[in-house]
Amino acid sequence: MKSYTLPDLEGHFGRYGGSFAAETLVHALDELREAYDKYRVDPEFLREFAYELKHFVGRPSPVYHAKRWSEKLGGAQIWFKREDLNHTGAHKINNCIGQILLARRMGKPRIIAETGAGQHGVATATVAARYGLECVVYMGSEDVRRQASNVYRMKLLGATVVPVDSGSCTLKDALNEAMRDWVTNVENTFYIIGTVAGPHPYPMMVRDFQSVIGTECLEQMPVDAGRQPDYVVASVGGGSNAMGIFYPYIDYADIRLIGVEAAGEGLETGRHAASLNAGAVGVLHGNRTYVLQDEDGQIQETHSISAGLDYPGVGPEHAWLKDSGRAQYEVASDQEALAAFHDCCRTEGIMPALESSHAIAYALRLAPTLPKDKIILVNLSGRGDKDMHTVADFSGISL
Repeated sequence: MKSYTLPDLEGHFGRYGGSFAAETLVHALDELREAYDKYRVDPEFLREFAYELKHFVGRPSPVYHAKRWSEKLGGAQIWFKREDLNHTGAHKINNCIGQILLARRMGKPRIIAETGAGQHGVATATVAARYGLECVVYMGSEDVRRQASNVYRMKLLGATVVPVDSGSCTLKDALNEAMRDWVTNVENTFYIIGTVAGPHPYPMMVRDFQSVIGTECLEQMPVDAGRQPDYVVASVGGGSNAMGIFYPYIDYADIRLIGVEAAGEGLETGRHAASLNAGAVGVLHGNRTYVLQDEDGQIQETHSISAGLDYPGVGPEHAWLKDSGRAQYEVASDQEALAAFHDCCRTEGIMPALESSHAIAYALRLAPTLPKDKIILVNLSGRGDKDMHTVADFSGISL
């Protein structure tokens, strides 16, 4: 029986989480919480969710021994959880399937979402097309520019993509606009949040749907690697891919959980997205967590080579895991992520997303310091096709 049971009934992970929302959204959140409480234990809902994960998403995704890379580094054995092999190319689809099944049962014909790197937007547009529902995706205009291929994919799938020109024109601002839409159209609209942030029940709900990642690893690692890993490593922006693989391992006290945030151009420069390493406790997008903010509490602009990590907050469960000491949170810079991206392509024949490349960069740093019989399991949360133009720009290559 699982001993870790957070959040509490009000959505708190210790001092974090909760529901800080406009009065106009309280009824919608109560309605969502009641629906999720009902369907999360409903056998028919769970059966349909499992069916879609297998037949539409293509799960289970395999674990993979990066053997040549491990030998080259001369230390611990590196394994990947291959979420890049899912339909749509990332972990985001797991959560979107769960939430759209809930939307259908709640009778909501219109779907909205926010997206940074575009993978959540693509996944949302995909499941909306799968079930014939209207779909509107909000995306910062800066992210529209650097993720043009994903914008086109969303449009091909029938979604309306709305560029957001306010603030830093990135994920934070897209989420703000999506929240405004939801307030305006709450009766017929379901908001599919893409990460483990937002007001309760979103952090819990997204975590639960994504926990299929770690649950599969618990079964796969003893078969394929001979035992469970010593370290589980994942990138952290909002934090859904990390919570998806961390959550089933929380009760395994001897397995270290390591999240990797985006150091951007360096923590000392202020141009980064490392909320847990350089932020302070505040309220953002409906929950209390670590936030990048100035002395007056104003949200600071962030920077990362990875659009999906370019967010000034983090899911409240990660804040709790940090403070409790159950997980540790490191950083990787733009340059380290870019180097890991290239190394992974050339050493293993796998093109990782720039988000995942941050986790890989830390694993490359960690592995040589450990004995060869240690195992590092990295959540390779998505594939890097979407990032080719960004990589080319940073590398000074003309496509």
